Amino acid sequence: MNARTSTATVAPPDSAGIERADDVVRGLDLADTGIAVTDPGTGETIAHVPDAHSTDITRTLGAAHRAGADWARTTPRERSNVLHRWWELLNENAEEIALLITREMGKTLPEARGEVKYGNDFVRWYAEQAVRSGGNFQEAPDGGSRIVTRRSPVGLAVLITPWNFPLAMATRKIAPALAAGCPAVIKPATATPLTAYYAVQLAHEAGVPEDLVQVVTTSSSSMFSETALRDEYTRKVSFTGSTEVGRTLLGLASERVLRTSMELGGNAPLIVFDDADVERAAAGAAAAKLRNGGQSCIAANRMYVQSGIADDFVSAYREQMESVRIGHGLTEGVGIGPLINEAAVRDMAGLVEGAVEDGAELLTGGHAPEGEGNYFEPTVLDRVPPKARITGTEIFGPIAAIQRFDDEDEAIARANDTEFGLAGYVFTESLDRAFRAADRLETGLVGINQGVPSNAAAPFGGVKQSGLGREGGAEGLEEYQNIRFYNIASR
Repeated sequence: MNARTSTATVAPPDSAGIERADDVVRGLDLADTGIAVTDPGTGETIAHVPDAHSTDITRTLGAAHRAGADWARTTPRERSNVLHRWWELLNENAEEIALLITREMGKTLPEARGEVKYGNDFVRWYAEQAVRSGGNFQEAPDGGSRIVTRRSPVGLAVLITPWNFPLAMATRKIAPALAAGCPAVIKPATATPLTAYYAVQLAHEAGVPEDLVQVVTTSSSSMFSETALRDEYTRKVSFTGSTEVGRTLLGLASERVLRTSMELGGNAPLIVFDDADVERAAAGAAAAKLRNGGQSCIAANRMYVQSGIADDFVSAYREQMESVRIGHGLTEGVGIGPLINEAAVRDMAGLVEGAVEDGAELLTGGHAPEGEGNYFEPTVLDRVPPKARITGTEIFGPIAAIQRFDDEDEAIARANDTEFGLAGYVFTESLDRAFRAADRLETGLVGINQGVPSNAAAPFGGVKQSGLGREGGAEGLEEYQNIRFYNIASR
C-alpha cells in the first residue's frame, strides 16, 4: 500500500493564523539555536529551545529544591491565591495559548481552545483544593491517646509530559504540586515545548517564584531521566507517556524509592450494544476516535459493535468519518489536523496495510494525502479479526478498527483481553447494562454514552500496565503529599 496515494485534499494553512501564532512564539524570547520545533502541518521550523546537559539539569534541580523550602512554609491560602492568579492569566491569554498549541502540535484551533479550557481547569481546581489539604483527628480506639494526621509536601517533583496535550499535561502536574507546597521541574516533549514555556512564564507573572517551577528541554530524554531521578533532591516523579518508558522510569525511581505517578499506554475498548442510539453512538465514537487526531492515550482503539446494530452503526460512523475535513489546524472549518511527524504517518499506513492483510475490510480512508505536512485520512476498518495485529497496538492516529460481537459476555471478554487498562467506552440506552458493563471493564475510567470523559475534578489514571497513581480530583493532590501522624498521650 502506498502511503502517499490518496484522493483527499488538504486545506492549506491560513496565513493570518500563522502570523498570529508566530507573534506568540516571538514573545517567548527563546534561544536562536538548540532543539528545533517544527509545525507538523507544514514542516517549517518555528523556534528553537535550549538543549540542556546534565550539569544544567543538576543546577536547575538544586535551585528548585532551595526555593521549595520557602514555598512549603506558605499557607494554603497563599498558595491558593497564587494559583487563582495563574488561572486568571491563563484565561486572559487563552487565545494566544491555543494558537501556540495548534502551531507546534497541529490540532485544530477549536480543539486547542478546548484543551486550554481543560488545562486551565486543573489550575482552578487545585487553587480550590489547596485549602482542603486533608488531615484528621481521632481518639485512639483503646483510649489513652489522640491521633492527629496531617499532610505535608513530598518535596521536589520531576514532571515529564508528552507532546499530545502540551498545556493540559503540564497544568495537570504543576498545579497539584504547587497546591501541595512542592517545587517542580518540568520536562516537556521536545516536539511541543513552547506551550509549557509560555504557561510557566505566566505562572511566574502570577507570583510563582522563578526558581520554584522551571522548564528543562533536552535532546536526550534518557540523560535527563537518569540525572533527575538520581539527584539527591528529587522526591517525586510524575510521567505521562508509553508503558515501555514508564517501566524504565520505575526502575530508576526504585533506586531511591521515589514517589511515582505513571499515566502510561492505553488500548481503549469501545462497546456499542444493540440498544444504543445509533446516531448518538456514531457521534460519540467519532469523538472518542478523532479527538486530537486519534493521538490520545484514551482514544477508542478497539471498537466492538453488537451484530444487531452493526450495519446501521458502521454506515452512520463511516459517514461521520468521511465528513471530516483535513487540513492545517489554523484553517477555519478543518476537523482534523496533521499527525505529529512523518514517522506517525508511516505507522498509520503500516497499520492499515497489516489489518487488511489480516482480513479486515477497508471502508474509507487508509492513505496519506499528497503534499507537505504529516496528514492521514480518517480511516474505518470493518470486520477486523479479533487476533489481527492492529488489535494489540495503541494506534495513536485516526484509524477506527471495528469488530462485531453477539453477546455481552463476549464483548467484555474481548475488551479485557489486553495488558492495558486506561479507558473504556460503553454505548447503551439501558442503565443496568451501562453500569454492569462499566463495572466489568478492567479500566481506570469509563465513558458512558460519551466519547470525551476526562474532567479536572475526576481522578484520571489506569490499571494493569496503563500505570499507577491518579491525576485530577482530590486524589491528584494526595500524589504530592506525605501523610504523618502524631500520637498524643491523654492525661
